[in-house]
Amino acid sequence: MSTAISIRIPEELASKLDEIARETERPKSFHVQKALEVYLNELADLQVALDRLHDTSDPLISIDDMRSELGV
Repeated sequence: MSTAISIRIPEELASKLDEIARETERPKSFHVQKALEVYLNELADLQVALDRLHDTSDPLISIDDMRSELGV
């Protein structure tokens, strides 16, 4: 099931969206949905990375140790 939402975007962005929709012969809603899916996935990945970065129980290794371990 789909839910309708209403957003305001800058005119320049709306023009680009119109152009892409015309070129791909897909509705603007298709492109907005795909862009939002990608953004939300990237945001989730960023949160995981930040959580790991701030996890004091997760050991850090130096670049030299990593190269040595990988044989580079």
